[in-house]
Amino acid sequence: MDKTYSKKIVIRYTPEIVDQPIVCRLVQVYDLTFNILRARVSQRREGLLVLELTGTKKNFDRGINYLKESGLKVEPLSKSVTQNVEKCVHCGACLAFCSTNALYFDDTTMKVLFDPEKCNGCEFCVTACPARAMEIDLL
Repeated sequence: MDKTYSKKIVIRYTPEIVDQPIVCRLVQVYDLTFNILRARVSQRREGLLVLELTGTKKNFDRGINYLKESGLKVEPLSKSVTQNVEKCVHCGACLAFCSTNALYFDDTTMKVLFDPEKCNGCEFCVTACPARAMEIDLL
């Protein structure tokens, strides 16, 4: 039996594609389950969808190929969330707001570290950081 694979992705829509049921096809054709972490459609009908997709690795890869072939821009969520280490003063203010432990304190280096694979893109770290070291580029 295939192992379950799960990954958070960002899908960017164009106005021509925003009305198509692409997530429905991911479920029906590629047997993937999803959790919507964030969704946004602008007045110009450009869209952004942050999903956690789960299924077999083979079906996940097939589903991602389908999205790209449909004209959607797809990237891992980790590409959209970054810690600007030059701005970070390692105060730890963000830690209390990170429910996924993507931000954590390293006792050895005495620095705040960021694991983008654990990040769900909630943006609480952005507002909590007094140095504005957490940057989220979803548009």
